[in-house]
Amino acid sequence: MAGASLYGQADVPDAPDVPGAPAGGGLPYGLDRLSNPWTRFLTRRLARLLVSVFVVVTATFLMIHLIPGDPVRAALGLTAPADLVESRRESLGLNEPLITQYVSYLGGLFTGDLGTSMISGTPVSEIIADRLPQTALLGSLAFLTAVAIAVPLGLAMALLTRDGRRRGVELGFTSTAAVMSAIPEFLLGVALVAVFAVSLGWFPVAGMSGASSFVLPVLALALGPAMALARILRVEALRVLGEDYVRTARAKRLPRRLVYRRHVFPNALTSMLTIGGLVLGAMLIGTVLVENVFAWPGLGMTIVESILQKDYPLVQGVVLVYGTSVLFLNLAVDVVLGIADPRSTIRES
Repeated sequence: MAGASLYGQADVPDAPDVPGAPAGGGLPYGLDRLSNPWTRFLTRRLARLLVSVFVVVTATFLMIHLIPGDPVRAALGLTAPADLVESRRESLGLNEPLITQYVSYLGGLFTGDLGTSMISGTPVSEIIADRLPQTALLGSLAFLTAVAIAVPLGLAMALLTRDGRRRGVELGFTSTAAVMSAIPEFLLGVALVAVFAVSLGWFPVAGMSGASSFVLPVLALALGPAMALARILRVEALRVLGEDYVRTARAKRLPRRLVYRRHVFPNALTSMLTIGGLVLGAMLIGTVLVENVFAWPGLGMTIVESILQKDYPLVQGVVLVYGTSVLFLNLAVDVVLGIADPRSTIRES
């Protein structure tokens, strides 16, 4: 309402109410949602994901064009008839300008068309759909096994060695964990096969032929990351044990189990989530080596076979699946971390 001001001047008339406008002169309608930390957090993560996916897609497209010489000739062999080579180049669209090929490649991705295998003539998407479940199952079981080993082991070592106790136990654990986490998956797989499959005969040497055939591949993929996670979790748990709020809880003579359950374990596990995401991505890449050691019929064995056979469209498709899978796994871990520790979203925002 207009009227005289305290300084003898007329007040500016009140602005009319606008439907949907925020009260008090806030942000315009819709933009106020962007002030929410979760919204900004997810917006940044999704934008980063889109850029990363674009880079991966472009890199996989250029892969076949960076191969020295003619990739079709390399795949079919030097003795292949010229008309067959030309026909295969035409079917792959390699005679088109590069930008036209790129646009066609992007269009194919949106429709699920990843090209056709040079060797079998089967659509790449069908081959990947057939092999992907085996790799996903192996990676999931290995990750769950690594967590099942790392969490109790890391927390137990933190409680046993807190305040400088049991130096011998600490030295033995850290040394063993460092050695185990440094052994490549394929070497560990070969050692497991030599001992438990060849010498003792407890498990199958290779292949996917029942529940027992999962044991050695899962252990080969999980033991190294499990020891690395256990070391990290022990350090985080020791750090949390030294925090003031834990000391205060102890000073109040709260039951030790209650202090550990409410304060130590949740905070230590939250700190491990970020590293766990990196480990999960590394384990996914590690399936390439483990699958070839155990003749596991997944994407890892498929990509090695396609490289040896110079089946470049299949190599492109598998690399694209691995790359985008790692990116989406990292996004999922970031979201889980944001839910478990809302402070991380506020700090980033």
